[in-house]
Amino acid sequence: MKGILEYSQGETIIHRLNPLSKMIVAFLICLSSFANNNIYFTIGIIAVNLLIAYLAQIFDKALSLLITLFKIGIVLFLLQVFFIRTGNILLTLPFNLYITDIGLKFSILLVLRLVGATMPLVIILTVTRMSDLTNVMVQKFHIPYKYTFAFTTALRFIPIFENEMKGIIEAQTARGVEFDTKNPVKKLKLVLPLCVPLLISSVKRIEGSAISAELRGFNLRSRDSGYKTYGFIGMDYIAMLFSILLLLTSIIIL
Repeated sequence: MKGILEYSQGETIIHRLNPLSKMIVAFLICLSSFANNNIYFTIGIIAVNLLIAYLAQIFDKALSLLITLFKIGIVLFLLQVFFIRTGNILLTLPFNLYITDIGLKFSILLVLRLVGATMPLVIILTVTRMSDLTNVMVQKFHIPYKYTFAFTTALRFIPIFENEMKGIIEAQTARGVEFDTKNPVKKLKLVLPLCVPLLISSVKRIEGSAISAELRGFNLRSRDSGYKTYGFIGMDYIAMLFSILLLLTSIIIL
């Protein structure tokens, strides 16, 4: 999941959408994932997410995100499928474990919903500048600037910390530490101590950013301080209409 939440520059149709439209579209697609109980329709929503990523020319990132989410989903699937005891038994296992038809369907749907609801949010954040997102949240939603700034700054720091962690791991690998082990427990033991230097560098970076923001008059900024406006184009209305239809279809086939 390399480059997650890192802004991807481009001039595609998705990039040119109004930031407010992108947020509405992402929210409606996310809602559609939870508004139905149909496995095939939820797979269709995931396909729509991949189509949006393709149009935004970030298909590789979306595919990497999809694989990562499915890996997380396997853990959730195993936790759910053995704890739901209602329904007809499909498979009996040792230690009084068994899989039922209801548990299997619910677990598959849970994983698909996780993927279908997470992907649009990440894709939209990848093709939207954080400054544009901040301005829209302040201007349209009337959220105080300091809270919006804190939120978008936290998102902005995720790819930075990811790159720093990658650098620390590469430095440790050069010193002979074997991070390519396939044992997850051993790998976790190797990675956990690296959180200390990452935490120290993060605190220094945050302190530097706070001083920089203070020097630029952070406390003086208000909702009217932003000068940039964001107009709507025809594609904005088409994208929002499509999202509304997707949500309505999701509710109808419930």
